[in-house]
Amino acid sequence: MAKVLEMIRVNQVKVPLSHRREDILYRTAKILRVSPDAILSWQIVKKSIDARKKPEIMVVYAVDVRVAGERRVLAGCRGAQAQAVTERAYVFTADGTERLAHRPVIIGSGPAGLFCGYLLAKHGYMPLILERGRCVERRRQDVERFWREGTLDPDSNVQFGEGGAGTFSDGKLNTLVKDRFGRNKEVLRIFVEAGAPEEILYDAKPHIGTDILCTVVRHLREQITAMGGEVRFEAQVTEIDCADGRVAGVTADGEHIGSEVVVLAVGHSARDTFEMLHAKGIPMEAKAFAVGLRMEHPRRMIDAIRYGRADDPLLPPADYKATAQTSTGRGVYSFCMCPGGYVVNASSESGRLAVNGMSYSGRDGDNSNSAIIVTVTPRDYEGDSPLAGVSFQRELEERAYRIGQGAVPVERYGDYRSAVTGRDAGESVIRRDYPDFAPAVKGAYRMAAVHDILPEGLNEALVEGIDLIGQKMPGFADGGAYLSGIESRTSSPVRITRDETGQSAVRGLYPCGEGAGYAGGITSAAMDGMLIAEKIAARYRPFTKK
Repeated sequence: MAKVLEMIRVNQVKVPLSHRREDILYRTAKILRVSPDAILSWQIVKKSIDARKKPEIMVVYAVDVRVAGERRVLAGCRGAQAQAVTERAYVFTADGTERLAHRPVIIGSGPAGLFCGYLLAKHGYMPLILERGRCVERRRQDVERFWREGTLDPDSNVQFGEGGAGTFSDGKLNTLVKDRFGRNKEVLRIFVEAGAPEEILYDAKPHIGTDILCTVVRHLREQITAMGGEVRFEAQVTEIDCADGRVAGVTADGEHIGSEVVVLAVGHSARDTFEMLHAKGIPMEAKAFAVGLRMEHPRRMIDAIRYGRADDPLLPPADYKATAQTSTGRGVYSFCMCPGGYVVNASSESGRLAVNGMSYSGRDGDNSNSAIIVTVTPRDYEGDSPLAGVSFQRELEERAYRIGQGAVPVERYGDYRSAVTGRDAGESVIRRDYPDFAPAVKGAYRMAAVHDILPEGLNEALVEGIDLIGQKMPGFADGGAYLSGIESRTSSPVRITRDETGQSAVRGLYPCGEGAGYAGGITSAAMDGMLIAEKIAARYRPFTKK
């Protein structure tokens, strides 16, 4: 539920790059045709960069204001630049009546598990969060050791551990999920309360950065425990205990933990957990996901493409969102773009290799990278099992590991394109004016035949898509760019089905977040965790309520 706040929203408040906060107020007042003194209060709700008219670049704000005589002020404005809006503030209602015999158990401490646990703890449900990996402080050490020495811990890595896979992926918080109930803004508010920069409340493409996100995740855990919840690390759930079509608890490290409410927030890489659930007969189905390769360019070059210039201290490192439709009907698109970032070895299984992208909060690395991916559906791989997509991912990761001899395989786009098309490199060779640069990879890397990882049809789609993107972004498809692989963990390859109450066919079992197939990123996973907490609270009363 949400409470409604009314105000005037002023859009397209444009100011130069070098502006002061007062300039935003003055420009807003001019649009409203009032004196700045007539504005009783105001706040920025969105900030973006408008670089469409290079070299003139503007900063564009949307501002919510309160003024006396609101109707009169609106009547005096022309066009749709100012309008009355109703802002729905998030409200959590714990009005369930059934008594719980045991505290709710949440499996996984990624965004879905953390935010579900946060709300349940805040409202008196005393949840227990079970995490197979380690706390974020120790997890960060394990990940950096893996990148430095190549020693993989299968339970504490880029995929597993407190904070989930998103902790080592730049902390991007933008989402396309419709937010009728104020959950999105509540996620951002809670992040800020836990130490994230306040700018995420209004940046058009908010991000935290891996370095800051580690601290934010720790603070969220501390808040959960302070409110009556508990988080246990190195506690892998190996069994869902059921009786008469209902959940009776879980088994973690040989210990039975009784509970009639179990939340499955296991993340998109918990393949052994998927196998256990499938063996138990928990309903699930294969779903579409995407695979592809990481593509790196010099950050200064991407800045120049997007802004018309590079090294402007008033501009943030440039990002991009690129899409292309191939002649065969496949869509190719960028995903998880990391300005000033790194390609990271994101493996979680021995003998298999996956990559991801990551930026620190400053986004000041020499390169910018993005996954260039293509959607695959159950028609693209063999098998009728709900876990056929998992098998497909593993096959690609085994090829990547073998081709890179355990290191991240990297290949120039010109060589990749020639191998895929069977033609001489031609126009895809490195241009004389293309800046030479080195890959920026966390973990060992090796120049190798990346073109041997994906099936032929997917390789051909990527080449066509990259070349089409290059027509819109000159230099993007140059042969000097680097490709690395395999980007196989874009989202979960399965969906664990649930009904309108949030429950599986096994009652009391609540599939949640990205691993269950209901989210696609940090914010949407956190919002889904909130939704499941609401579903639980709508049925059960908190322990603190007599």
